[in-house]
Amino acid sequence: MSTPGDPAGRDRGDVVCLSATEPGRAVAARLPYRHVHGDPGAALRREWGSAGGFVVVLAAGATVRLVAPLLSTKAADPAVVCVDDAGRYAVSLVGGHVAGANALAEEVAGFLGAHAVVTTAAERTGGIALDMLPGLRAEGDLARVGGALLAGGPVALSNELGWPLPDALLERCAADSGAGAEVGAGTRIVVTDRVVESERPDPEAGDTSPVVYLRPPSLVAGVGSSSDATAADVVSALSCVLEAAGLSAAALGALATVDRRAEHPAFRSAAAALGVPVVTYPPAVLDAVIVPSPSDTVRRAVGTGSVAEAAALAASRPGGILVSSKRRFEKVTVALARRGGPRGLVSVVGLGPGSELHRTPAATRAVRHADVVIGLSNYVEQCADLVSAGQRVLRFPLGTEVERARAAVGEAEKGLRVALVCSGDAGVYAMASPLLELGEAGGVDVEVVPGVTAGLASGAVLGAPLGHDHAVVSLSDLHTPWERIAARLEAAAASDFVVVLYNPRSARRTWQLDAAREILLQHRSPRTPVGVVTDAARPGERVVRTTLGDLEAGDVSMTSCVVVGSSSTRMVGGRMVTPRGFS
Repeated sequence: MSTPGDPAGRDRGDVVCLSATEPGRAVAARLPYRHVHGDPGAALRREWGSAGGFVVVLAAGATVRLVAPLLSTKAADPAVVCVDDAGRYAVSLVGGHVAGANALAEEVAGFLGAHAVVTTAAERTGGIALDMLPGLRAEGDLARVGGALLAGGPVALSNELGWPLPDALLERCAADSGAGAEVGAGTRIVVTDRVVESERPDPEAGDTSPVVYLRPPSLVAGVGSSSDATAADVVSALSCVLEAAGLSAAALGALATVDRRAEHPAFRSAAAALGVPVVTYPPAVLDAVIVPSPSDTVRRAVGTGSVAEAAALAASRPGGILVSSKRRFEKVTVALARRGGPRGLVSVVGLGPGSELHRTPAATRAVRHADVVIGLSNYVEQCADLVSAGQRVLRFPLGTEVERARAAVGEAEKGLRVALVCSGDAGVYAMASPLLELGEAGGVDVEVVPGVTAGLASGAVLGAPLGHDHAVVSLSDLHTPWERIAARLEAAAASDFVVVLYNPRSARRTWQLDAAREILLQHRSPRTPVGVVTDAARPGERVVRTTLGDLEAGDVSMTSCVVVGSSSTRMVGGRMVTPRGFS
């Protein structure tokens, strides 16, 4: 489910594309969204409450007139992007930040080769959008405080939790001399999970200072339930506990429970409604957590003396503390814990071969959500459209795999979310293995986000050469002795695999491709089809179709993939095909 300030969570299935003209229909057909043609006004009225966003292929004035009667509040309105029926411009019209229209406009522009038009102030000036800060939810007077930041005016910052914040925000704010969220005057940003009195200013008392409250995901709700509990039971109980504790629901980071409830519909539905994940633990893990009020009755029933309190504490480690002991309701028990700080996350992200058309939604989400983006300079440029002013970027030169991995872990150990970006797939000749090899990431979470490899992109350009068993071999002997590479080539050739050659040739490595060709010719006919794809799915993509006997090294560069067919690979209508044996 998409959450406020979290446009990357939008599912493309939630987006509806509307068109009214035949040219507009043709533009809509190039986009990967559900398409409704004809009477866009009726479609907008019908879908407004359920769709996550709209792409309207229509004149901007006409689109404004159609959506104006439907608008309610900034927090509730969906994203609306307007596209001209020539597909030249994608205009973020409604819900730029909160609903993700800015991101949707960029996405649409990528699909159409169009220009994204984004007019919100933060993007226009290169400033900070408070409602788009990664990992934080913003509430309060966003317009006035954001305006003060953009104008360079004095803005005080109070961060009673010591939560990690983007450097770009810290550089533009002065530390509040007050001790907490209740203290201070003037334009302020307050980082807190508490609901404080100053959130309800009284204009008659002269309290008109603009304030924005940034809610970090500092709270974890531990929840136990009976088997017949519903999502409404969970949400209602949790709301009561949060209100009694004076804590904000916007600061809830997770629901935690015992693993036997992992797929219970009440937990899944409640978590979706709240926009948080469900974290589960085996009874033995929960039983090892020291809690103030264990229950022998619960231990006999579940295998642990505590579910709610133990799960809340387990999910808030390290440094978590219980801020609300368990409270029993008819079908639900709830406890709240506060994290000592965020647990850092390194997302090793495969960006795909080059074009944003081949970048996965998971990769987009990981980069947009990161506090820090790390990678080779050209890989950072590959995802520059996803990086905002509130994120820090660390660029590295070639040959710095270990340095990049250590930098990523170091940043994550500060409690930050890090996107370590790679071309292709993060686990194929990329940064996943150097990072995990370090063995130093035990204090942070690591996820590997897959991407489309250069080999797969090249295979798609050539046809279907990878339709049966195939092997991938790098010809770079910078880290692997040539003798070992040659042995692998020999085995793959003798086994009649289709062979995809990565790193086939560079300015300094000029002989390895010819050596590989000679090995393959010992087992393959010179007439074996070969495809050379250079800069697959990137501007300037080049394709050479040849044979193993006629393969010329001059057609190959460092950014090429060389695909050598097996004995069954043949050319069909100008395309390489390796049959799977159905006929």
